[in-house]
Amino acid sequence: MRGRALPRAFYLQPTLRVARALLGKVLVHDTTAGRIAGRIVEVEAYRGPADRAAHSFGGRRSARNEVMYGPAGRAYVYFVYGMYHCVNVVTQGSGVPEAVLVRALEPIDGIDRMREHRGLDAAPEWRLCRGPGALCRALGITRAENGGDLVRGPLRILDAPAIPGSQVRRTPRNGIDYAGADVVRPWRLYVAGSRAVSGRR
Repeated sequence: MRGRALPRAFYLQPTLRVARALLGKVLVHDTTAGRIAGRIVEVEAYRGPADRAAHSFGGRRSARNEVMYGPAGRAYVYFVYGMYHCVNVVTQGSGVPEAVLVRALEPIDGIDRMREHRGLDAAPEWRLCRGPGALCRALGITRAENGGDLVRGPLRILDAPAIPGSQVRRTPRNGIDYAGADVVRPWRLYVAGSRAVSGRR
């Protein structure tokens, strides 16, 4: 998979615009064992201190979420439920703690390595990166990648043709029942018809 990494300016756009534009782009992880990559087909936007679902709600700042505060174009990787890593794309300027969670990929490159990482030798390709924890495991993404530069680092996002608007769907985000009025905001975006999309369609 060849392509040019998205420039820093891409990540400095408003977060919802970045989320929409990420659909169809390619998340690449160049590891010591080789390249692993997939096309982004599902994302969720998290909009900082005013968003009850965001780790930075109310201006919270800690060692865990410090990367959210910038600069833009960095990977925010956190560990959840004592089991899974999740990778986010930091957006906006420094000091504005917003991000986009990458929820699902369609595998493109390094599929044998994905199967090995997932322990799913016979699973169909579309299952390998279906969900934020699954895709991190498949691509070998851990807290070691937290703060990594998505423009120049081994974990980066390559440009690719945009997904037409007719193929994009918007729904409320998953698993945020604690977020009050923010539960219903349609900040989950996905590519219609992709089997790799996780959760409800």
